[in-house]
Amino acid sequence: MTLSNHDPVRVAALYKFARLGDFEVLRALRTPIAAFCCGRGIKGTLLLAQEGINGTVAGSETDIADLIDYLEAIEGLADLEVKYSNAAEMPFHRMKVRLKREIVTMGVEDLDPVTGAGTYVAPADWNALISDAGTIVIDTRNAYEVSIGTFEGAIDPRTSSFREFPAWVEKHRDQFDGRKVAMFCTGGIRCEKATAYVKSLGLRDVFHLKGGILRYLEEVPAEDSLWQGECFVFDERVSVSHGLTEGDAELCRACRHPLTPEDRLSPHYTTGVSCPHCYDARSDEDRARYAERQRQVELAQAQGREHIGS
Repeated sequence: MTLSNHDPVRVAALYKFARLGDFEVLRALRTPIAAFCCGRGIKGTLLLAQEGINGTVAGSETDIADLIDYLEAIEGLADLEVKYSNAAEMPFHRMKVRLKREIVTMGVEDLDPVTGAGTYVAPADWNALISDAGTIVIDTRNAYEVSIGTFEGAIDPRTSSFREFPAWVEKHRDQFDGRKVAMFCTGGIRCEKATAYVKSLGLRDVFHLKGGILRYLEEVPAEDSLWQGECFVFDERVSVSHGLTEGDAELCRACRHPLTPEDRLSPHYTTGVSCPHCYDARSDEDRARYAERQRQVELAQAQGREHIGS
């Protein structure tokens, strides 16, 4: 796929569950991966853990292609799950390669997504599955992500972190008996663990959207879509819509909650200072600090400088 002049930055969201080895092995991988990225101007975040790799990075089309080739040459990382999209500007400030206990933190020991995950469902077959009256559809993302978009009829567990998901499942376990359980997330990685966990409880008809919402929005035409709203992404684009075009959501710089155009019409919304999701939870002193930070951001922009704290 060739980028246009309008969208010069290639964004790659990638992951793979694989047994990469202990922390010494991971440390040996981190330095050359970071050097490879930094030497090519690639920015973003990559997480390495004993269970695999996860992250989102951005750069030129050629450099991102070279990075994917480089990563897939590492033992265990062939055939990465990668979703590509474009951005008008670089959506990250720096490059980070971090070592973690988990590439997506769930906090459940002895869970093996490599062998225990649910059945993949291609985007083209997803509508039929979730439209079946015998299917319960679960959005495994956190509540702030769900707030700007989800699939029609999906259950929102209202979690603030993925660590809360197992407890929610156990609380509602009886509702899943005798039904198909279909789960989805942004790029597919959370569902690898979520479906593996649900299957570990004895449920068998467990499915998840292959490639996540991002692949669905890329492959399913808007006129056939059951997606409602936009999809939150973890970079400066904030959200994407059908065709993976940049969405209309913006980020509240006070609480980091995504904001729809309707949210920004609220009397509690002030750019960089407050929004309807955080206004009551912040003090006047907090808002004064945020207002000064916003003033510095705007000053930097007027001078043609980048303000990292923005």
